[in-house]
Amino acid sequence: MATSAATGSLPSYLVPPSASRRHMAHRIRASTTSVEGVMDVVSEAELREKGFMGMRKTKLVCTVGPACLDALPALARGGMGVARVNLCHGGRDWHRAAMREVRRLNEEDGFCVTLMVDTEGSQLLVADHGGAASVKAEDCSEWLFTSKKTDKARPLTMQVNFDKFSEGILVGDELLIDGGMATFEVTEKIGNDLRCKCTDPGLLLPRAKLSFWRDGKLIERNFGLPTLSAKDWADIEFGITEGIDCIALSFVKDANDIKDLKTYLSRKSLDHIKIFAKIESLESLKNLKDIIEASDGVMVARGDLGVQVPLEQIPAIQEVIVELCRKLNKPVIVASQLLESMVEYPTPTRAEVADVSEAVRQYADAIMLSAESAIGAYPEKALSVLRAASERMESWSREENMQRLLPRHQLAIALPDRISEQICTCAVEMANNLAVDAIFVYTKHGHMASLLSRNRPNPPIFAFTDNVNSRKSMNLYWGVIPLQLQLSNSMDDNFNNTIKLMKSKGSVKTGDSVLVVADSDLNQPCGATSVYQSIQVRLVD
Repeated sequence: MATSAATGSLPSYLVPPSASRRHMAHRIRASTTSVEGVMDVVSEAELREKGFMGMRKTKLVCTVGPACLDALPALARGGMGVARVNLCHGGRDWHRAAMREVRRLNEEDGFCVTLMVDTEGSQLLVADHGGAASVKAEDCSEWLFTSKKTDKARPLTMQVNFDKFSEGILVGDELLIDGGMATFEVTEKIGNDLRCKCTDPGLLLPRAKLSFWRDGKLIERNFGLPTLSAKDWADIEFGITEGIDCIALSFVKDANDIKDLKTYLSRKSLDHIKIFAKIESLESLKNLKDIIEASDGVMVARGDLGVQVPLEQIPAIQEVIVELCRKLNKPVIVASQLLESMVEYPTPTRAEVADVSEAVRQYADAIMLSAESAIGAYPEKALSVLRAASERMESWSREENMQRLLPRHQLAIALPDRISEQICTCAVEMANNLAVDAIFVYTKHGHMASLLSRNRPNPPIFAFTDNVNSRKSMNLYWGVIPLQLQLSNSMDDNFNNTIKLMKSKGSVKTGDSVLVVADSDLNQPCGATSVYQSIQVRLVD
């Protein structure tokens, strides 16, 4: 089928990198190109062991921390598809070591792990007791919350990171630590400081998040701080030089936060770096659809979201976000506290496994380990639980044919885009009805792969591209196994080269059925006016 179609300013403290730094970034990005035509070792092993239908569709994200830096090779073998480096914690040297180890795994050991950094953001109302471990707040104990800086810990004192934290707060208001880990009542205002009495005892962790409530409702205040601080911009520059693939943007308020960062990256010709909006505040919920449309993907940051939203609302909010992301064709990561007990214990609670399974049942693109892998005692076991629970729920969904219940939403407006969307919708329906073994899609920028993924087909999607950056971005699409392969304009040549490659690896055999989707004129840039698309069903001979 052939179709034809026509197709801000930055903060003053941002200084463009020098030519040498720009060269370094290009050199690092170039070094991430893997050997052409090689499937990543995890997918290859999974395919040999379990066959096409046994391949896991849900992607697994691990937060890299002190507990798992040495275990990164084992986590990669265990199915980690995305390594998340949280720039809130640790220093440059540690971040650099983690990022370079991920790149080494890709370059030397045959993995395809996407590298994500998470910005700190202008986090308001973070308090610290000054100690390395948690401190117990006892019932009726009196605590001082102050913005005064001190070099050492003081008893019954929490140091808050923002001078105006008490502005608009009244005596009698409630102060919640980390969404309810401990609760205080404001008993006295002393200048900018607050004297508070503990009414619900609990643990105070380092860098605890504060929220104030009045009459059962969150006290919303707007201090006018930017989403990206000076530190965040410096962190992003650092990440660019280290070859990052995507950025998780913290405390997004509206779509402009995403657009500003995209503009910045575009001016540096770094459009391949994808922006994931973290949904973790009431403001982001109010602007949810605009934020999702502006972003390349979304992370449901349930931990921070739970600080501002009553806990009983979180499950419904998660389901709404996951469904809206699928509707708008944006990958979504469900994050925070999935297996929280495994920070300390080698097995999860049954409720945690049910929570993981529910995210998979909702067809989230990815699920994420946070503290479980970053500081937990059992990062590899936590990942194996995540993988096993995902595979079992996916198998059940296929057995029950749950995919047929997914609503179909028309996303495209322009005719060529509508044709692409319909081709992929029909391709998935054909693949399911014919029970083909696999879907092959040949794509330069990954768009057709994302449209196929959006429909959550039963067979796995093998996406072949000659663009290393597209391969990394497709690593976050549900059910997509991205491979890098030199492509031509000939569908026959592409298919024959693909089959030859996969036969040599023992990945396909005679008699396997494959539904083949061609994206476009693969040698033309994105936005070209001539588009060629087709569907074929082929048998391997």
